[in-house]
Amino acid sequence: MGTPPEPSHAMLRRSQSVSRRLPRRAAAGRRSFTSTLRALEELADSGAQVSVHVVDLDSHVHVLAGDDHVTMPVAGLGVVPLLIEVAAGFADGSIDPLEIIDRTAVDPVTTSGLWRHLHAPALPLEDLAVLAATAGDPIAVNALLQKVGHDRVRARIESLGLRRTALLDRFRDERGPDDAPQVAVGSARELAGLFSALVNSQVVDAAVSAQVAEWLSLNQDLSLVAAATGLDPFAHDHDAHGLLFINKTGRDRGVRAEAGVLAGPRAGVAYSLIVCFDDLSITHRLRSHDAFRVLGVELMEYTH
Repeated sequence: MGTPPEPSHAMLRRSQSVSRRLPRRAAAGRRSFTSTLRALEELADSGAQVSVHVVDLDSHVHVLAGDDHVTMPVAGLGVVPLLIEVAAGFADGSIDPLEIIDRTAVDPVTTSGLWRHLHAPALPLEDLAVLAATAGDPIAVNALLQKVGHDRVRARIESLGLRRTALLDRFRDERGPDDAPQVAVGSARELAGLFSALVNSQVVDAAVSAQVAEWLSLNQDLSLVAAATGLDPFAHDHDAHGLLFINKTGRDRGVRAEAGVLAGPRAGVAYSLIVCFDDLSITHRLRSHDAFRVLGVELMEYTH
């Protein structure tokens, strides 16, 4: 029923009790997302919980949607509201981007991250925001969260109109019975909408939206949906072929999540896919990863 309009040049710049409704096309377009539907159906049949949402940035038509209202664990993807609050603090002067944070004063994480391998014992908040966005560095995230506090992040999430998204806790090596069971939760619909708002300069204001989009454009995890783009994980903010892309991923045991924006010469989309699965073997894990990559291929077809 027609080709979506050309994107604006300004763009970018489980429970098992949950019903396993298969993702559906919410609107007709050039592509049917048949392969994505098949991959997600196979995941659901294997016992995984799946939530997906894809929206056209120009027409605002929901291109693909399935269980996108369900709140699910999203791991490090939940850091995006924190980055928004940090950027807003930089912009209004309530947070000094050059304030130096000593690593020893931050809740430690020894199982992942880059900062723990660096010799620099202290870094400015602005550099920590870059580490959080590009590498999902858990100590950098903990430092930012320690600086702004949960209350400010919670208030920011509410001001953005997000009702199914929350940053529940800092990163930890181990979660005890008194800790939140997840770092963050969210719904595919809200997270895709948040990325759409970012590239349309609608998150807080144009300056804050641009700052957060710039940080996220440096993200180096291009192994899921983004694997289909062919972008260089270490230098993709100025693609020679005019591909505009920002994303953030989330990973935890049995959790894979990604949200982002992909814009090509024919269309632009905001997307989010969340998969919760039993991480019983490498096969289970790779099956989930494959579904993300299939979605990426069909998003590239849609936008190109």
